[in-house]
Amino acid sequence: MKPLLFALEALHDLAGGLLRHTGFDPGEIEQRRFPDGESYVRLMTPVAGREVVLLCSLDRPDTKTLPLLFAADAARAQGALRIGLVAPYLGYMRQDNSFNPGEAITSVTYAKLLSGAVDWLVTVDPHLHRYPTLASVYSVPSFVASAAKPIAGWIRDNLVNPVLVGPDQESSQWVARIAEFAQARSTVFRKTRSGDFSVAIAAKGLAEIEGGTPVIIDDIASSARTMIEAVRVLREAGQRPPVCIAVHPIFAGDAYEKLTAAGPAAIVSTNAITHASNAIDVSAEIATAIERALAFPSSKSEPEAAGTISA
Repeated sequence: MKPLLFALEALHDLAGGLLRHTGFDPGEIEQRRFPDGESYVRLMTPVAGREVVLLCSLDRPDTKTLPLLFAADAARAQGALRIGLVAPYLGYMRQDNSFNPGEAITSVTYAKLLSGAVDWLVTVDPHLHRYPTLASVYSVPSFVASAAKPIAGWIRDNLVNPVLVGPDQESSQWVARIAEFAQARSTVFRKTRSGDFSVAIAAKGLAEIEGGTPVIIDDIASSARTMIEAVRVLREAGQRPPVCIAVHPIFAGDAYEKLTAAGPAAIVSTNAITHASNAIDVSAEIATAIERALAFPSSKSEPEAAGTISA
C-alpha cells in the first residue's frame, strides 16, 4: 500500500505538491480545540500496516507541537508501520547553548520530544549554527532538503543581472551555492546583532553589486531586522532597490509590514512556511528527501541508524 500523508496544518500548496511528486494517498485528519483550549486529534483514515507521513511546518511551535505528538501517538497505537515527520521549518534550533546561568537548551529538549514520537525526520535547510548536523541533537534519521536550486531557478527566471547578497558571514556558503546554481555574482555583508530586534550591518562588498540587481537572501526572516537593515544599507548607498528572498518566511508580528516599508523591489519566499510572499516551490526537493527517508533502514530498535542525510 502507498504511504499516507496527513497535513496537520493549512499547507495546501505544499501538501498538494508532495502528493503529486510522491503519489502518496492523502490521509484525513480531524483537529479542533475544546473550549478550555486543549487539542482534539482524530485520524479519520485507517493507518494499520501503512507508512504514515505527518506534514507540519514547526514555526510557532508551541501551538503545533502537542497536536503533532498526539497524531504520531495515535498512528502508532493504531498500528502504523512507521511514522515520519516532514517539518519544512524546524523550530527550536536557535537555543543551542546555555548563554546565561539556568537557561534551558531548548533545541536539545525539543529534539528529544520529536525523536521519541517519530521514526524519521525531513526538513528544509535547518538553522544549524553550533551543531554540525541534525544528528547532533536528533536521535532518529534526519534528511535535509535544500531550497538552493528552487531559489536559483526563480532568480534565473525573474531577474536581470542579479547579484546575491548574504546579510552575514554565516550565510556565505549557501549564498555562494545559490549563486553558482543561478550563475550569478555574490557578496556577503558583515552583521552585528545586539538583541532580538537590534542589528547593524557594515556596508562592505558594495562594489560587487554595482550595475546589478541586489538580491538579499536569508534563511529565516523572523523579526526581519536583518533584511530591513540590509535594504537600508543598499538604498543609502544608491543601489537599486533589492529583492528580498527568505527560505523560511516566519515574519513575526509586524515584521513583513516593516520590511515592505523599507522599500525593497519585491519580497519572495519558499512555501516551507505558508505566507503571502510564497513564490518558490520546494515540494519536489522535499519529496526526494521523503523517498530517501522511506528507503532508509531504520527503526526505534536500531539507534545506530540515526544520522543526517542531505537530499
